[in-house]
Amino acid sequence: MVSNSLSTSFLPWLQHLTKLGKLGRRHWWLSLIVWVALIAPAAALELRVAVEKGVRQVQLGSSTEAIVRNEAGEEVGKIAGMNSFSAVPRGGNVALGNWQAGALWIEPSADGYVWIDDRWYRGRTQVVSTGDGLVAINHVDMEQYLASVVGAEMIPSWPLESLKAQAVAARTYALRERSKSATPLYDLGNTTMHQVYKGLNSETNTTQAAVAATTGQVLIHNGELILAVYHASSGGHTENVEDVWMEPLPYLRGVPDFDQGTPSYQWIESFSRSEISGKLSGVGQVTEIVPTKTTRNGRIEALQIRGTQGTRNMDGEAFRRALNLKSLLLTPVRTTDGFQLQGKGFGHGIGMSQWGAFNLASQGTNYQQILNHYYQGATLAVIQK
Repeated sequence: MVSNSLSTSFLPWLQHLTKLGKLGRRHWWLSLIVWVALIAPAAALELRVAVEKGVRQVQLGSSTEAIVRNEAGEEVGKIAGMNSFSAVPRGGNVALGNWQAGALWIEPSADGYVWIDDRWYRGRTQVVSTGDGLVAINHVDMEQYLASVVGAEMIPSWPLESLKAQAVAARTYALRERSKSATPLYDLGNTTMHQVYKGLNSETNTTQAAVAATTGQVLIHNGELILAVYHASSGGHTENVEDVWMEPLPYLRGVPDFDQGTPSYQWIESFSRSEISGKLSGVGQVTEIVPTKTTRNGRIEALQIRGTQGTRNMDGEAFRRALNLKSLLLTPVRTTDGFQLQGKGFGHGIGMSQWGAFNLASQGTNYQQILNHYYQGATLAVIQK
């Protein structure tokens, strides 16, 4: 979730930002001009989200009559509403029904929706043939995208202030990803590697309200978008980013969390000796699991697996993936027939804790204060038209 300037199709320009002041100071309003590399006005922002990548076939359609265009933007045909076609790669092109081109667009009329594989999305669809198969890309307005992300990343019935905090974090994260995209085809994906995006399936009135109430709001530090990462629950205290991932960032500091009493705060996973030995191969029967490096909060960074046929040093993340654990804030305990892993939290523990935001909002804390707590020293700004 988790889980990095804008698309080069936009020329850099200065944006007018309304600074809301240091988070939590609700009445400090100043006007200023801040350079934010390649950010376009909020109303014009369109994201390119890869819904499918590297597939041999993708089902495409529209809820209303739609224009089909080729890669040059020329109209090549139309499809009737509530019809779908299978797009397949063919000779380096995309074949869709009777049409074939290097890339094809489906553009619905009258505010229609596009169908990609198994669900509806707002905006329009581009499908491109690459050496690895087809890529289906949803081009969608930023604010519409966020209404779906908020509902996919949080529970829509949560307090509105927590949903607002999620909307600002998700908007900031998406724009930063857009500015640093490693591919010219799309800005970000639709899974936890980026942000979960499910189209209309995860939109609700509450997520739309949270996005509308924070329209255009982003988090910045020294005039740049911050890396607004988040996670489900830290287990009592978030982490300094450099202790888990990378170099220090002044706004991603470990702070006390407010996730106590939530479903992810504490957990236990038990494994028999044969189960854990099968998942942690190369040492025979596992006899000991010894953390060799931890963060100051106890999150495992590295460990040694000892067994009847040798030892194995493992990176913490590889260990988590091998056992499908919620987090690395855990203590291994030997039992009579295996191991019990007593853990806390869900996710990497960096940035905003979503369950912490839920508890804070439930106690009357507003979204500005929530963001101020989890992103220390960041500033809330509004992208103006």
